[in-house]
Amino acid sequence: MAVESSASSPTIAPLQDRVAIVTGASRGIGKEIALHLASLGAKVIVNYTSNPTLAQQVVTQINSSHGTDQTRAFAVRADVSDQAQVEALFDAAEQAFCAQPNIVVTTAGILDPTYPSIAETTLEGFDNMISVNVRGTFLCIQAAAKRVKRGGGGRIVTFSSSLTGVFRPGYGVYTASKAAVEAMTKILAKELKGTRITANCVAPGPIATELFLAGADEKRIQGAIDASPMQRLGEPKDVAPLVGFLAGDSAEWVNGQIIRVNGGFV
Repeated sequence: MAVESSASSPTIAPLQDRVAIVTGASRGIGKEIALHLASLGAKVIVNYTSNPTLAQQVVTQINSSHGTDQTRAFAVRADVSDQAQVEALFDAAEQAFCAQPNIVVTTAGILDPTYPSIAETTLEGFDNMISVNVRGTFLCIQAAAKRVKRGGGGRIVTFSSSLTGVFRPGYGVYTASKAAVEAMTKILAKELKGTRITANCVAPGPIATELFLAGADEKRIQGAIDASPMQRLGEPKDVAPLVGFLAGDSAEWVNGQIIRVNGGFV
């Protein structure tokens, strides 16, 4: 009569050795997502545009937390609005980990800290917002659609904003840019039919990050708090677990969705 061993099998992390690219990962929501995906076993490319010191701090935190000789994260500079740099970002991921990326998360984005009305928005401000938020997302998901590994486990997660549901004054161009991201993501999910790659969009409410707080006065911050049933601003750690779920196998049946993570903000 065979006797089953009482020794428990080693636990395999849900994203063990999957390659993830996270844009805008040197700070804010992107940083928290990079750290969270790494905690789930992923190897992470920490993309940044202007601050290599912050990006390297994220990389060091990931690598030191694993306690192995194997490097689990690299920082890669790339302006997401530049096609050549986006392609180089994907090349760097493949070269660093000798594998196609499995997960692409596009958190890189900008917001005009002066919160201008549409009438007051300069053409330069408009172009900058569209260049990063729309063109940048487009270039990243276009590359992801071609280069993320097919056959199961491929995940593309874009970032919008809950402002697309409330249309607040002062956020006209920003809201329009995020509405474009939502449209592209839902269509991409359908265009990826047969690849087993999912595409979903996360739309946070007000999050206490540099992006939101820069230029925001006390009245604007308090207004966001008062609009939330939870009576607080969100934090990056409120968003990262959702991305971790969408990146995993359990989320394969979640596809082409815009998911609001905002504490009931809208």
